Amino acid sequence: MALKNFLEFVEIRTKVASFIPFLLGAVFSLYRYGSFNWKNFHLMLVSLLSIDMATTAINNYIDYKKTNAAVTYQMDENTAKRIIILLLSAAVTFGLLLFINTDIVVLILGAVSFTVGVFYTYGPLPISRMPLGEVFSGFFMGFVIIFLSVYINALDQKLVQVFLDRAVLSVNLKIAEIIYIFLFSIPAVNGIANIMLANNICDMENDAKNRRYTLPVYLGKERALKLFKYLYLIIYLDLLLVIALKIVPVYTAATLITALPVHKNIEKFAINTEKNRTFVLAVRNFIMINVAYMSTILLGLIWP
Repeated sequence: MALKNFLEFVEIRTKVASFIPFLLGAVFSLYRYGSFNWKNFHLMLVSLLSIDMATTAINNYIDYKKTNAAVTYQMDENTAKRIIILLLSAAVTFGLLLFINTDIVVLILGAVSFTVGVFYTYGPLPISRMPLGEVFSGFFMGFVIIFLSVYINALDQKLVQVFLDRAVLSVNLKIAEIIYIFLFSIPAVNGIANIMLANNICDMENDAKNRRYTLPVYLGKERALKLFKYLYLIIYLDLLLVIALKIVPVYTAATLITALPVHKNIEKFAINTEKNRTFVLAVRNFIMINVAYMSTILLGLIWP
């Protein structure tokens, strides 16, 4: 099997949706806590990308099984199964190594994320085909990935502590810091939610015919497009808030410049929601906003 076919099967181009939040978390940990752990960084990176690729591979395997995956990706069914098993094994193995090197919080969040990742596209009623798809994808890929990335790089901050004493479970949370991390993650959360929303808006007619009750099917196209626009507006309001709270450096104000091209892309998408032409605009908006955002945090590291 050629490398090209494998990369197409796992849709490697879409992994920016997990890779960028992961990097954002690491950069934030460096900026706010002055902490970075190379070993944990690489363990999480491999586990994260493996589960992301496995989820995509499972989705493509299910979708194309009836139409012959061999034709679509130039591989037989057994090869597709082996790829999925290897990716899931890698995700679990490196996830467990990360847990061994950290603590129970990572195991719990990792296990929940792993379960959501698998059932996002698999099972009798996949999450992606429900009205909650945008919520789950935005929360887990936007916030949870960033939080875990911060957590594994800044263990000494003890953001979450879990104690078990005489059958009594206690959890200590640094609530203020966790709220700050959540506010920091909003550009990723909403950007990823909008990628999912744009995809579902493009697929509305087919989803309705196939009784896939996604959020746009419930809302209707006009309301779904309004939500698409408002989620971006919330991103820019959040940027003003995190700057005001000094969670991020003042350089982050430069990210507001992206509002102009993002607005143009929103208008283009509203006019034409053809998947093969304008869906990519949601991906471009996500990359544009969050790469600019991350760059300003790096500037804050270089020139405090």
